[in-house]
Amino acid sequence: MNSGKPIAFGNTAEIYLFENKIVKVFKDYLPPTESAYEANKQRFAHSCGLSVPKVLDVTKIDGKQAIVMEYIEGKTLGELFFANMDRAEYYIDISIDIQREIHQIHADSLKPMSQRLRQQLEAALHLDNKQKEKLLEKLDSMTYENRLCHGDFHLLNLIMSDDQVTIIDWVDATAGDIRADVCRTYLLYVELSPDVAELYLRLYCEKSGLPKEDILQWSPILAGARLAENVSSESREFLLDIVNTYYPSVE
Repeated sequence: MNSGKPIAFGNTAEIYLFENKIVKVFKDYLPPTESAYEANKQRFAHSCGLSVPKVLDVTKIDGKQAIVMEYIEGKTLGELFFANMDRAEYYIDISIDIQREIHQIHADSLKPMSQRLRQQLEAALHLDNKQKEKLLEKLDSMTYENRLCHGDFHLLNLIMSDDQVTIIDWVDATAGDIRADVCRTYLLYVELSPDVAELYLRLYCEKSGLPKEDILQWSPILAGARLAENVSSESREFLLDIVNTYYPSVE
């Protein structure tokens, strides 16, 4: 495949546009099942009637795992949001309707969110053993229905073309608590802009009827788990501050 330069980069893959298709080429360090695992989650979301790019093939390109999928032409809601800040509430409102549509779906066939979070907390750097113990206890105390959770839901993972919005990047999808999925989005927005984060949370709570406190109770768990990801030093300090607010470090 001679596809030129990638059009996007991620922690796990490079994205190419080739012959009007999107080709996601995975990095070598990942397990050999990674492409099939992610593709199956995207296929599941597509099969549920959500607007998701169709998976066309799972293959190897130059010895690397790859997913070939439908190309969706358009701009992300994030691009539109930053170009039209006077319409911020409009774009956030659209995204919330889509997120709530995702959350209507039962997803017992997917990996449990609790399992993913447990693995991340156990692997998280910069947390002491007591903090991990407390966070795992908090995780085990949570009760909820297993609903489809995107896991990385934000405006840049929503592509608008005409009046249709397509949801991309299903690598972190799990079966779990919708409140945790909302809290994850909120925390991502806080790092970008506290004002945007508060607007998102207010609108979500108004639309869903969920209390703000029910959503934010997931904050220390998600902040601790995210420390297992490849985050910047600024993000690390932000996440540690959240954990320490609930469970101060003893080391």
